[in-house]
Amino acid sequence: MSGFPCRLRYLAGLHEGRLHLLLPLNRTLGSGPPPIPPCSGSTATLRPCSSRAGSAMNIFDRKMKRRQKNWASSIPGSERYDYLKEEVGSRIVDRVFDIVRTFPVALDIGCGKGHIAEHLNKDTVQKLFQVDIAENVLKHPVETEIPTYRILADEEFLPFKENTFDLVLSSLSLHWVNDLPRAFKLINYSLKPDGVFIGAMMGGETLYELRCSLQLAELEREGGFAPHISPFTAVTDLGNLLEQAGFNMLTVDIDEIVVNYPGIFEVMEDLRGMGESNCAWSRKPLLHRDTMLAAAAIYKG
Repeated sequence: MSGFPCRLRYLAGLHEGRLHLLLPLNRTLGSGPPPIPPCSGSTATLRPCSSRAGSAMNIFDRKMKRRQKNWASSIPGSERYDYLKEEVGSRIVDRVFDIVRTFPVALDIGCGKGHIAEHLNKDTVQKLFQVDIAENVLKHPVETEIPTYRILADEEFLPFKENTFDLVLSSLSLHWVNDLPRAFKLINYSLKPDGVFIGAMMGGETLYELRCSLQLAELEREGGFAPHISPFTAVTDLGNLLEQAGFNMLTVDIDEIVVNYPGIFEVMEDLRGMGESNCAWSRKPLLHRDTMLAAAAIYKG
């Protein structure tokens, strides 16, 4: 496809053989209710409990992200925006297949429509719990051959007991989590001692061209700029966070996917369709028309 490039860098990690972890301050979070065993293919509801004042680290409006994902999954033809999540989901599953082992119970954090589940098979994963913050997403799952149990819950407040899962997966979801160190600790807590965590999240210089175009246009037309692209985690920081959470045998890679778009408006349309619009508290509510036209010209330049 011809057009102007938009770089999407995501950090992919495989973390195996976890250390036992004690959480003195958050122990009650891990000793809550056990995984809910609904009938295969059904949905259980756990009320998300994040708020602006409820977290020490609060960059993103989680309620806004929930609305964005619900809207994106409800628009007609929403599957045409799934190309990136399908690609990354398949790459994550390729890494699962590299491990010669069967996982009896697995968890998919921020599962979306199930772009990881559609590539898995019964020989590798026997049972899969899928968690997402958006209820509409859970109502439109893609087909998979393995038994799945869908749970409406916030990725920041995983409701699972210690030593529950043999495998935890996550694809393009954790970059919207406010307290990432805490989320990693809860993932580690829910894993069995020989469990595996494989995840991918946006990072580094993702959407660099879009970010620069908007900043330059706003500086030119308005004399300053606001953050229109959410901040992403650096690969060096990610490795440190995982180590602090108790993971060992860390492998962190950077994959770059370049997608060509005709212009800036098509990039922004696809981001909305993916449910990946900015939801930072510091985001600017709107952009002036002149600024957008200038950004579009810079992007094509």
